[in-house]
Amino acid sequence: MDNRISPAVPLPAGAASASVAAAPPLADAPLVTDSRLRMVIFILLMTAMFMATLDNQIVSTALPTIVAEFGQLERFGWVGSAYLLASSAVMPVYGKLGDLFGRKYVIMAAVFIFTAGSLVCGLTTSMNGLIAARVLQALGGGGIMVSIFSINADLFEPRQRARYQSFSSLVLMASGALGPVLGGFLSDWFGWRSIFLVNLPIGILVLAGLAWLLPYRRPSRRPKIDYAGALLLAGTIASIVIWADSAELFGSLIARSSLGVVAFGLVCLVGFVLVERRAPEPVVPLGLFRNPTVGLLLIVSMTSGAVGIGSVNYVALFLQTTTGLSPTMAGLLFIAMTGGIAAGSLTSGRLIARAGRYKWLAALSSFGTMTALLLFSFAHAGTPIVLIALVMLMQGISIGIGQQIPVIGVQNAASHADVGAATSTVTLTRMGGASIAISIYGAVIAHGMTSRQITIPGVTNIKELSPKMLAALPPEAQSMVADAYAAAFHPLFLTAAGIIGLGFLAALMLKNVQLPQAVLAGEKKAA
Repeated sequence: MDNRISPAVPLPAGAASASVAAAPPLADAPLVTDSRLRMVIFILLMTAMFMATLDNQIVSTALPTIVAEFGQLERFGWVGSAYLLASSAVMPVYGKLGDLFGRKYVIMAAVFIFTAGSLVCGLTTSMNGLIAARVLQALGGGGIMVSIFSINADLFEPRQRARYQSFSSLVLMASGALGPVLGGFLSDWFGWRSIFLVNLPIGILVLAGLAWLLPYRRPSRRPKIDYAGALLLAGTIASIVIWADSAELFGSLIARSSLGVVAFGLVCLVGFVLVERRAPEPVVPLGLFRNPTVGLLLIVSMTSGAVGIGSVNYVALFLQTTTGLSPTMAGLLFIAMTGGIAAGSLTSGRLIARAGRYKWLAALSSFGTMTALLLFSFAHAGTPIVLIALVMLMQGISIGIGQQIPVIGVQNAASHADVGAATSTVTLTRMGGASIAISIYGAVIAHGMTSRQITIPGVTNIKELSPKMLAALPPEAQSMVADAYAAAFHPLFLTAAGIIGLGFLAALMLKNVQLPQAVLAGEKKAA
């Protein structure tokens, strides 16, 4: 029997039917009824998303140049980790702020903070200063991602929302494809600081457009901010990510400092649950977890983030160390994956819009991704590039198919008043899964390389080889390096396949719900 969710948007007079006769009180009217204005606002939102997602891609390409200027190679990873950790920690706060104060000024504040952080990044004079500036950037970047999905929930009815949110994959594809190329170009011709300063005109344009065009809807509730819950949640998330990276930071997962981090995280978690039970406006409403559909979708979101986001840098490392591809050529090979993500997401969005069901797509996404990672585990130094590209295409399509499902499913399982908080919780689990997985993958690779004591002619430390240095080695030495990395990557891909396997099991346990077909006033086209 189908389990139908009540419409998240109101039906026009006379449109009610027996299937929705028992629906709860109607939600607010659509935020924008003019289809042309709605599209302009949607384009502005996608521009903000492009700015936030492009930044990480550009930074990854320019990091070697930055390290060459500032030194402190040991802090290389924290330029990215600090951003990911901070953005994950503030996502639930932004979702709740949007529910309490209205989404217009919240997303404008997020864009302003991100733009200001970009300016500080471009002017910094030390590695520590850059890491701190990246945290400031993240305080805005996390809010941008959460607010965009929440505003989409106000702009589009559920089935139509699936189609429009699939366009976000095009933005991700563009940032993924253009980021490495732009990062290299800007660094070479204008200096690495330009990769941050380029955000200034984009941020100003988005701010002006949202201020002028996005309507403000005043919430009917009296705002109450759960400051204690927000701080305790941030402490919990930070503890998980730091502990996952504690093998590098403290020498062991069970070192005294590592166990101290675990203890601090547990205290924060217990405190968070106790505070959220009593808070009048909790950051993450615990009532969300009473719905088994929400819990399962959050597992799907976490595992998809661990693979879809967390493994990307390691796939790039695998390509450059085992195939001898230059960073530019490896970036071009990623077009197969990013193109697959776009194709999968667009197809999934249309299928959901047409039929209103997502369970089978969630299972197909997880299973396809798991299969691709298992195929990757068999790749070796001599694997043809064409076969690797096909596996990357398969992984991209699989990731794309399930990319939007947790957001759409949780938004429709939650009450209208908690849409922002529910959306931010999904995004939090996705980014949190990526943060934890990055540290796990790093530990697996480090262990794999350390446990193999091999002597390579002309190589003092294999882990410090850059692509240019690798290309300059004799063919025999290049082959030995490639074999060493291929052996180290085998358990990494198996680990990633196991993680996404948990998501596959969660997807199979989902109820076969059907999204409502709400007909908005003025909407004539079928999704």
